[in-house]
Amino acid sequence: MHPMPQISPLLKQLRLSGILDSLEVRNHQAVEQQLSYTEFLALLIEDEVARREQRAFAQRQRRSGVNAQKTLESFDFTFNPGINRAQIADLGTCRFIDEKAPVLIVGPCGTGKSHLAQALGHMAVRRGNDTLFTSHAKLLGQLSAARAVGSYDRKLAQLSKVELLIIDDFGLKPMRPGQDEDLHDVIAERYERRPIVITSNLDFNEWGEAFHNKLLGVATLDRVQHGAYRVTLDGKSYRAPRPVQGEAQTPDTGGRKGKG
Repeated sequence: MHPMPQISPLLKQLRLSGILDSLEVRNHQAVEQQLSYTEFLALLIEDEVARREQRAFAQRQRRSGVNAQKTLESFDFTFNPGINRAQIADLGTCRFIDEKAPVLIVGPCGTGKSHLAQALGHMAVRRGNDTLFTSHAKLLGQLSAARAVGSYDRKLAQLSKVELLIIDDFGLKPMRPGQDEDLHDVIAERYERRPIVITSNLDFNEWGEAFHNKLLGVATLDRVQHGAYRVTLDGKSYRAPRPVQGEAQTPDTGGRKGKG
């Protein structure tokens, strides 16, 4: 009698129905290679562990908001040769997460800030860290909406507990009164507890301009910059428009021009 009809409901009851996906293949392998019972069982268990790890990874990836295509492997370091590849490789180890250290990435539009930030997020997801990628404007909007419906404390708790928070495009829009207080709350809750990655078009010495309350800005940035890894991108933009057909191209010498 084939054991599958008896095994299937039992595996489902034990929430191990994924084993059915590889049971037949592993059974043939065990017969052909004359594996012992324990060796056969070990293969099935390894398959189940791999399935669960893949499922957990997919769930973390989906929750993170990180673009799955924005990885370190897909980043074109040759486009802007001035990028410190050794520094990026070191950050890619996610050591900064264990150190609870901020990572601050600045540069003109199109130089790869968001890609690198998401790539670090992707590495964190691979490592098993819950991650959240969001824009500065979206983050402030969600906090404002939470305050309006009386769930601000719960939202702040969620943002403080996520293992890696990535805030993209800091300072792209000036903060309105009250928004800088919300950002300060997030930074203060995570300070020396959980790491944060922030990208911005602004030079580091311009970050204070984004705050409506300048004194609060000083206090916030003091926490953000304490022990932070700083990454400065420069050079050409990846988003350069296509040349008009027949139009002579002017060499792009790169370099930072304004805030971009």
